[in-house]
Amino acid sequence: MKRRTVTAASIVALLLAACTAAAALTISRKNQHRPASLSSGSCDMFAGTWVADESYPLYDSASCPFVRGEFDCRRFGRPDTQFLKYRWQPSPPCSPPRFDGAALLRMWGGKKVMFVGDSLALNQYESLLCMIHAAAPDARATVSPRSGRVDPATTVTFDDYNVTLVYYLSHYLVDIVSEKAGRVLKLDKIDEGRNWLGADVLVFDSWHWWPRSGKDQPWDYMQEGSQVMKDMDRTAAFTKALNTWAGWVDANLVQTSTKVFFQGISPSHYRGQEWGASPRRSCMGETELLNSTGPYPGGPIPQQAVIRNALANMAKPVYLLDFTYMSQLRKDAHPGKYGGVFGQDCTHWCIAGLPDTWNILFYAALTGQDG
Repeated sequence: MKRRTVTAASIVALLLAACTAAAALTISRKNQHRPASLSSGSCDMFAGTWVADESYPLYDSASCPFVRGEFDCRRFGRPDTQFLKYRWQPSPPCSPPRFDGAALLRMWGGKKVMFVGDSLALNQYESLLCMIHAAAPDARATVSPRSGRVDPATTVTFDDYNVTLVYYLSHYLVDIVSEKAGRVLKLDKIDEGRNWLGADVLVFDSWHWWPRSGKDQPWDYMQEGSQVMKDMDRTAAFTKALNTWAGWVDANLVQTSTKVFFQGISPSHYRGQEWGASPRRSCMGETELLNSTGPYPGGPIPQQAVIRNALANMAKPVYLLDFTYMSQLRKDAHPGKYGGVFGQDCTHWCIAGLPDTWNILFYAALTGQDG
């Protein structure tokens, strides 16, 4: 395997300074909770406010060799910068730690960290790579495959620390099998899970591909046991698949030291009525976050409850990275027309940008600084 050495002209300071004077967006999270968690703390790091912070962003995306075009909004000409200058401030008495990428590399020395899921998991994965690179720009990094193409996985190893970060593409977490009749989505099988074994940290996500239909869905039939169906209610199918995933985790990881996380559902912003605007509005042209002091007008994403219920019944403690609500307020943080690949992208997030905050809270959970 050939190597490439990743360097940057200068180290971008990772500052989580004291709150600057700014208007804040207070988030109400009544009746929301986390299920079994890796932390015993009492703080909810996912409740709080967005505050303006001129020390942000934490790095310059132009200096990060790991961010792909569809997430690199500045590269494709996004002119505004205010969306980069918000910091998440959890409600008292919670306080987020300063992200320390070098300390994270030392903590993860000799370990494998794997993100398993769709492109929202990839969003978080590439953000984390950029944050680590900003902290250790001279660290040698080996990328496999060299193209960075996900087929089905991409791996970055920070050689000086023997730390491997993997993104494994899995839209549904359960298997899709090519059979004589066509492509079958197996709601009760995770044979591909064998590829996830051996990771010291696992971060999963799923949901965004479940509502797809027609030519946009990568399967022809669904199957549970001996029952084969052309289709079924997608939330019901998601529930079955997530329970299958939970069973796989309990069967394979309960007796291990592997830390398991599940990424909360990342919201899209295609429908303006969800934040109180015209139904014709989308994230296109949005440059300000939602100025709200209450619950998100569009309400919670119903499938969040499916995830919480599945995690609550598991034997293996799984930490829910409950990013949904804070992300709902960030209609300003999508690529829009500046993604270079999609014509109008109100699903993914710019890097640098919102996923950096996800990783700060991920770091807090990893280091026990989440309350």
